[in-house]
Amino acid sequence: MQKHIRNFCIIAHIDHGKSTLADRLLEYTQTIKVTEGQMLDDMDLEKERGITIKSHAIQMNYKYNGEEYKLNLIDTPGHVDFSYEVSRSIAACEGALLVVDATQGVQAQTISNLYMAIDHDLEIIPVINKCDMPNAMPEEVEDEIVDLIGCKREEIIRASGKTGMGVEDILKAVVERIPAPDGDENAPLQALIFDSVFNSFRGIIAYFKIVNGSIHKDQEVVFINTGKEYKADEVGVLKMDLSPRQELHCGDVGYIVSGIKTATEVKVGDTITTVDNPNKIAISGFEEVKPMVFAGVYPIETEDFENLRASLEKLQLNDASLTFMPESSVALGFGFRCGFLGLLHMEIVQERLDREFNMDVITTVPNVSYMIYDKQGEVKEVHNPAGMPDQTLIDHIEEPYIHASVITTTNYIGPIMSLCLGKRGELVKQEYISGNRVELQYLMPLGEIVIDFYDKLKSISKGYASFDYHQAGFRPSKLVKLDILLNGEPVDALSTLTHVDNAENFGRRMCEKLKELLPRQQFDIAIQAAIGAKIIARETVKQVRKDVLAKCYGGDVSRKRKLLEKQKKGKKRMKQIGNVQVPQKAFLAVLKLD
Repeated sequence: MQKHIRNFCIIAHIDHGKSTLADRLLEYTQTIKVTEGQMLDDMDLEKERGITIKSHAIQMNYKYNGEEYKLNLIDTPGHVDFSYEVSRSIAACEGALLVVDATQGVQAQTISNLYMAIDHDLEIIPVINKCDMPNAMPEEVEDEIVDLIGCKREEIIRASGKTGMGVEDILKAVVERIPAPDGDENAPLQALIFDSVFNSFRGIIAYFKIVNGSIHKDQEVVFINTGKEYKADEVGVLKMDLSPRQELHCGDVGYIVSGIKTATEVKVGDTITTVDNPNKIAISGFEEVKPMVFAGVYPIETEDFENLRASLEKLQLNDASLTFMPESSVALGFGFRCGFLGLLHMEIVQERLDREFNMDVITTVPNVSYMIYDKQGEVKEVHNPAGMPDQTLIDHIEEPYIHASVITTTNYIGPIMSLCLGKRGELVKQEYISGNRVELQYLMPLGEIVIDFYDKLKSISKGYASFDYHQAGFRPSKLVKLDILLNGEPVDALSTLTHVDNAENFGRRMCEKLKELLPRQQFDIAIQAAIGAKIIARETVKQVRKDVLAKCYGGDVSRKRKLLEKQKKGKKRMKQIGNVQVPQKAFLAVLKLD
């Protein structure tokens, strides 16, 4: 029955207890036995880091007033780098639990996820979590929530994911306040794909939400975006595992197995309809993902290039915010230029490639895309410093800017302001939200943020500042290409685009760092930082020398000279044929330059 279905997701800032609260809901409805914390986070990476990376859907049954309700819950990530996961989950729901930590209050990501939910007209149920903590301040947090959404105080539910307090109230509120899905059971099928996974035995499994119509096993279906037709070998609902059903109706959230083998045929956000009675209209409301950070990903062994492509395609099914295209580099051979939503996302993708697909990769220094205007007035988008035209042909360069919003307590305003100004930020406005909490809004170049901004912000504010951003177009900027030369040869994987004012300092620090990391050779290695033809910094890694004078225990100095000259010739010849291997640690160290 459609009127007995409720689809809802949980949205919140990082570490406000979404997954723990989901555990209690699953336990209360007796969907599963909770044996460990965060049952829905099934990836090893999620368990190790204690964060949610993927949104997870699961169906619960709940009896209320003698009637059986089907509740489809989607647990979402909280980190800004995975906000695309959240937007897809929100598209599949009619309501959302807005979870706020009673000890932390409303934070930046809470607000940005909330606006996303409001844009999709979701019914919002505010929940204050962690009310059992000794330092909880539910009264103040209630004030903040009332200010934020304008709801009544009695609509806010106090709960605790640890003790299970308030769980029953949440389930009642879900049934009473969230509307049932409104679709037409008898219309032609229209189902929105909001996620997909690759299974090495069964091909690609797509997760969808039926907006109109119904689907049954063995039906012929077509994906509107790609126009490909398939047979629905199996359809079903998502419990802890896949649970097959004969048919699914309007409003249901479920999965389809149709033996698709090629990763590119399934697009998240696509619409499924039937072959015999097709619905011509695709479901809208799904924006294309905009990558924020670009980095080259190269296989360590050149012959693994095709394997890397296959691994990235499979990973893309499970993480639709990853984008990639082939590129080549002089130093590293063939690889891919990948677009990520942020540095954490990049780290997770690298880790997943290693664990799930056994791919050892080298990642180059991350950067953003720039618009380059040449003297003829033509525009070129450049993701990679190696693709920069000659400095003499460039008229001006534009770099991407973002609107950054930082929410913090008043005692950290000073250090945060100096951090943002040091990153070429312009203060747009500063306003007090409630009590001693301030929101600072900055206009900043994205390139300054991609490397270590978030880590620094967390450390100077002892973890209390929360940060969120969205794009604000391109602006002209004075940028130069900084090259790193080893023995006069440029290493293109280490070259970066940087602002004129930072170039010299950055170049010097890179040279010092590389001096520590490069292994010593039989010959001197000159490490230089250059802008065009001008060298701005230099360090030398001294050669390893053999003591050739050991056998001279006396005699004339000319005998020593002869041996040293012979050694000098050998070193010179060695320098001409020797090449310098740059270890992976060196690429990563550049990211961590403090």
